[in-house]
This record gives sequence, C-alpha cells and structure tokens, in this order.
Amino acid sequence: MEKHNRERKDKEKQLKRSILTNMIIVPFIPFLLAIGVSFYFFITALENNTVNSLKRIVEDHCDMIESFLVERQSDLEFITNIYSFEEINSTKAINIIFENLKNRSGAFVDLGLFDSQGIHIRYSGKYQLKGKEYKDEVWFKKVMQTGYYISDIFLGYRNIPHFVIAVRQSSGDKTWVLRATIDTLFFDTLVSKVRIGRTGEAYILNKDGIAQTVRRSGGIRLLEKDHEYSNFPKSENSIHTFIKSDPEKNKYLYATIWLKNREWLMVVRQEKKDAYKSLYSALYISLIIMVIGGAFIVVIAIYTTERILKMIEQLGIEKESLGNQLIRATQLAEIGEMAAGFAHEINNPLQIIKSEYTLIETLMDETFSKDGMEKNEDIMDIEDSLDQIKLQVNRCSEITHAILKFGRESETKEQLLRPFIVIPEIISMIEKKAVVGGIEIIKTISEQAPGFMGDPSQFQQVILNLFNNAMDAIEERHGSSGGRLSIAVCRKNENRVEIKITDNGTGISPENIEKVFSPFFTTKPVGKGTGLGLSVCYGIIESFGGTMNVNSEQNVGTTFVISLPAIH
Repeated sequence: MEKHNRERKDKEKQLKRSILTNMIIVPFIPFLLAIGVSFYFFITALENNTVNSLKRIVEDHCDMIESFLVERQSDLEFITNIYSFEEINSTKAINIIFENLKNRSGAFVDLGLFDSQGIHIRYSGKYQLKGKEYKDEVWFKKVMQTGYYISDIFLGYRNIPHFVIAVRQSSGDKTWVLRATIDTLFFDTLVSKVRIGRTGEAYILNKDGIAQTVRRSGGIRLLEKDHEYSNFPKSENSIHTFIKSDPEKNKYLYATIWLKNREWLMVVRQEKKDAYKSLYSALYISLIIMVIGGAFIVVIAIYTTERILKMIEQLGIEKESLGNQLIRATQLAEIGEMAAGFAHEINNPLQIIKSEYTLIETLMDETFSKDGMEKNEDIMDIEDSLDQIKLQVNRCSEITHAILKFGRESETKEQLLRPFIVIPEIISMIEKKAVVGGIEIIKTISEQAPGFMGDPSQFQQVILNLFNNAMDAIEERHGSSGGRLSIAVCRKNENRVEIKITDNGTGISPENIEKVFSPFFTTKPVGKGTGLGLSVCYGIIESFGGTMNVNSEQNVGTTFVISLPAIH
C-alpha cells in the first residue's frame, strides 16, 4: 500500500510538472514572438528616426556654414568689383572699407591689400603686417591660381590660429589681392552652435584630419590631428552615419559631411546612450512588460494547474465513489432479486395456510349446522382467531404480491393509470412505516383526476422513492413525531395532470438543489443512499412524456411536482 501511494504521488508530481510546463511554454512562445516582433519594428523605426533627425540637423548646419563662407567671400568680391586698386590703396580708404565689413559681419578681424608680388601694401587691423611678403604662402599661390581661396586654420606671421578668405582682381595690366581674416572664435561658435540632446557636438577637420574648430567635449585642440580621422568613412557628397567608440570606449553616433569643396569635413557626434535614449526607454518598458506578462502567465499557469489538478483529484474521488456506489447498487439489485425470491417462497406457504384456513372454516360451518350445536365462548374465540388469521394472510399476500410486482423483470408495458386507483395501492406499502415514524399521510386525490399512460411498476418505483426520501427527511428533522407527508393530484390544465408530493422535512440546500437529479449524487451518508433514485425517477417520468421539478427550503420542507400528459 505504501509503495502504491508513493507511485501515485510520483505520478501526480509528474503530471503537475507536465501541465505547468505546457501551461507556461505554450502561451509564452506567442507572447515572446509578439513582444519580439513589435520591439524589432519599433526599435528599427526609432533608430531610423534618430539617424534621420541627425542627418537633417547636419544638413541644415552644413548649409549654414557654407552660406557663411560664401557670404564672406561675396563681401570681398563686391568690394573688388566696385573699387579700383587705386581707390583702395590708401590707409583711409581701407579703414573705411574694413569698418563697413565689420558692420556687416562681426566675423572679420582685419583686411589687407596685396600686389601681384605678394607684398602687403595696405592693412587695416591690430597686427603689424604691412610690408610683409606673402608670395611663397600657400594661400597666396592658391588665390593667384583660382581667383579666390578660403584657407585652413594656420598660425602665419601673427602666430595665432586663424584662417583667411582672399579674392583676386585684375584691371588692365595690374593684378591685386584683397584678403580678410575671419575671427576663429566667431567661426568656432558658429560651428559648435549645433545642439543635439545632452552630448551632441559639431567640429570641423581638414582633409588631413587637423582640427579647424574646437571640440566641445575636449580630446583634441585646435590644429591638433584627430587620430580617429583615418577610420572615418569618406563618403563623397552625402551624409554618412556610423557608430564608433572613442579611446575611452564610449560609443558615439557620428554623422559626417564634406564642406568647402571637400577640403573640410564637418563631424557631428552624440553619445549613443544619449542619442538612443528613447530606444533604451522603450527597451526598459518592453522588459518590464515582458516581466509582468511573464509573471502573469506563470501565476495564471500555476492557478490553472492547481485547479486542473483539483478537478482531476475530484474526478478521482468521484470515480472511487462511483465504483463504491455501483457496488452498492449491485448489492441492492441482488437484495431486490433475493427479496422477490423470498416473497415468492413466502407466497407458497401463505397459499397453503389460506387453503387450510378455508378448510377449517368449511368444517366448522358443516359441523355446527349439521349437529345443531350451539357455539360456546371458546368456539367464538376460535372463529375470531381464524378471522384474524384470514386478515393477516390476506395482508401478507398483498405485500408479497406488491414485492413480486415491483421486483419482476419484464419489458416496459404502458397502460392507462388512474391516480385514484394506483396511488392508494402504493401508499398502502409504506403506510405502516409512516405510522411507526409518527408521519401523517394526507391524500388529496379526486376520482375525476385524469389518467395518464405509463408502466405501473415504474410509476410505483417513482412514487415509492419519493415517499421514502420524504420520510427520511422528516425523520431527520422531527424524529418519531410531528411529520407530515401529503400527496395531491389535480388537473393542471386541459392536457396535463399534476402530482405534488410535499413533506415538512429538512429540505434541500440551495447549492444541492440543482444537482438532485444528477446520477450518483446523494446527501445521505455512505451505505444509506446510492444517488441513483431521483435520477432514475427523472428518467422514468421523462419516458412517460412528463416533467419533474423540485422546490425546497431548508428546515421548511420539499415539494416534488410531477406533470404528465392527461388521458381523458
């Protein structure tokens, strides 16, 4: 037994694990797929939006810087177009022109006039540059070749980082150059004006990777080489985006674009965690949803598994109970067969007793009528005893006849049943039990009540079962006195006859009243009921074409109502 219990518990644990695993895995797979697919498309859209937003900012900033340089170049070209070399070649004139330029843009630091040999012949500014020779300087050679030039940042004679914009002009056989120096701080502020999130910054490198503006976050200074430049992708004219780590292993989202005819590279970068802050927030929210959803699935799975196991356990209990009840029903069936056999066997001696009584009665009548003898008191007592014997023999015959009729196995045979005839016969079978139990039986059966079609023995089974249940309920509540059991038969309408059986017993609880007609349901203790009676009765009444209902109130009583098709 102990081994059997251990094996059963092991099977229960294995079943619980199996159910719980399936209850978690099966919903978890589509849940994860849904979260994963949604997260993938959301993250992809967010990444694209972040990159596209950065590209738009870079493109707008690039246009602004290019416009600034073009405007400053245009300012110088305008001067060379409206003034001749002779008109500019005086200290007063160049000072006036420089003041006008400064009024137009605060980016100008100074202004100089150069002849074709690179001699600085006129100058307006704070440095001592007049008379300096520039014919070997890169910027001068470039402007003489191309007509205009915007230089990189360099130190020059003043030994201060700056860059210049120069334009060449010719009139007759005379060639001259007008050059302006751009304020490095002003230009640096213009470039670094871009603001993207908390860490976004912009700076410019030349084609050799030399810093032309200061990087706000540090790391490289003006005119220092950016060692990461060689690893930057060099796209032609489009904006290129990529993610790269700095020497401190911080990841940045970069966007680069060429300026000034591919001589300057504008770099805009932002820390990845700052750029994708919304993405990480979405990731955290998705993880929270996943954890909460997973926990919810696990809780529901555990709860459902426990319910399933309880239902299985309940089914096991009901199965075991069902087996016991089937055994009990079989025993009752065997007892019924034995009772029918006993009744048959008892009926034979009863018939002999009845015959012997008839013979004694005949002999006594003949004896006293023939001899003219008078009956004394003893003879009269004998006759009273014989009458009592006759009464009890007839009563025993009726009981055995009823038992044989109830227990007889035969095919269902419907016939017209009259309530005022068949119901009193059934009542007579339990009348003695009712008297012993102190139960008053009240009959309200009209001879005008219509009949109905049904099998007599089956109808007898229904009424007996209802009577026995009622008497058990009455006995449980009232003991051996105070019980009342009534049966009433009346015409419900033109087509139905109604039979009501009412008791003043314990009643049926609300939670059980819906189950009273279920097979094997019983509220009686083990050994006192199989739970088959009412379900069988319900089936019999349905086979008659009728219905059976129950109304009950605890500690008040119960009424069973049978409605059958009326036969006139």
